[in-house]
Amino acid sequence: MSCSIIVGGFFGDEGKGKIVAHIAHHDRPSIISRGGVGPNAGHTVRVGEKDYGVRMVPSGFVYPDATLMIGSGVLVDPRVFLHEIDLVGARDRIFIDGRCGIIEEEHVARDRESEHLRDRIGSTGTGCGPANADRVLRLGRQAKDLPELSDFITDVAERINLALDNDEVVLLEGTQGFGISLYFGTYPFVTSKDTSASQIAADNGVGPTRIDDVIVVFKAYPTRVGEGPFPTEMSMERSHKLGIEEFGTVTHRQRRIGTWDGEMARYSAMINGCTQAAITGIDRVDPACFGVTDYNKLTKPAMEFIEQAEEDIGRPVTLISTGPELSQIIDLRGEV
Repeated sequence: MSCSIIVGGFFGDEGKGKIVAHIAHHDRPSIISRGGVGPNAGHTVRVGEKDYGVRMVPSGFVYPDATLMIGSGVLVDPRVFLHEIDLVGARDRIFIDGRCGIIEEEHVARDRESEHLRDRIGSTGTGCGPANADRVLRLGRQAKDLPELSDFITDVAERINLALDNDEVVLLEGTQGFGISLYFGTYPFVTSKDTSASQIAADNGVGPTRIDDVIVVFKAYPTRVGEGPFPTEMSMERSHKLGIEEFGTVTHRQRRIGTWDGEMARYSAMINGCTQAAITGIDRVDPACFGVTDYNKLTKPAMEFIEQAEEDIGRPVTLISTGPELSQIIDLRGEV
């Protein structure tokens, strides 16, 4: 039995999609299941020359032998879901828990029309906040109530736990990042639920004693989309000089760029129960590291950065991304 959770350690956009895809190809899980909020988070996975941006389908879809699932804690927008499964060719192997909350068109309208959510909080406008509010008030519909989703409905919690009983490998994907957790983030500039590893387990109906690893993904240069505190934020002029310019997968808004935040990394690792960490964007610490797949071929500045990150996090860094492509990664998990 092996059940691992992958979550973001900063404000989102840490590169979790690539890390999930790599682990999936390496560990060969029978199930990859999503927790998190809903379609307000986008994951980009690059395979060869092609980029895939997904908001509902687990980013581990690039591993073709896994059954894909969406846990009961996740909000589903049926329009986004049905479009994506055809786009990535996952229609025959994806399932939704019947208890998932549904995002209606009126939730999207309320989200976009709310001055508080749109202008002050910087909401993505995907309807997640209003849909979660209706869910808490027990007003919203569930996935099992929609005929167009009937072919995909299952009991995700039961299927995951049965897989673990059969000694199968399961990956649980988180979305967003620790810094915008409703409970632990920079309130009120947060998303509409918790985003920590404990929540991702709960979203999928997996008890804490069944989790073997929590892999927290950190970005060498953390980014943030939307409003809210960002203690290590640099000026746009400086980030452009460093050659860093990014845009959100869902909103296409320009991301704010910051420098490494050791204090936040340490706190995030503590709350998430981190057992090992992944660092993405090491090629931005030193461009000479681009595409390197051997730890011993990293430059001195990159190695010093990893050593400092391990000291801050308090756990080993076992995955190091050296570029956007799936193959551009150093995997040290077997050496720890």
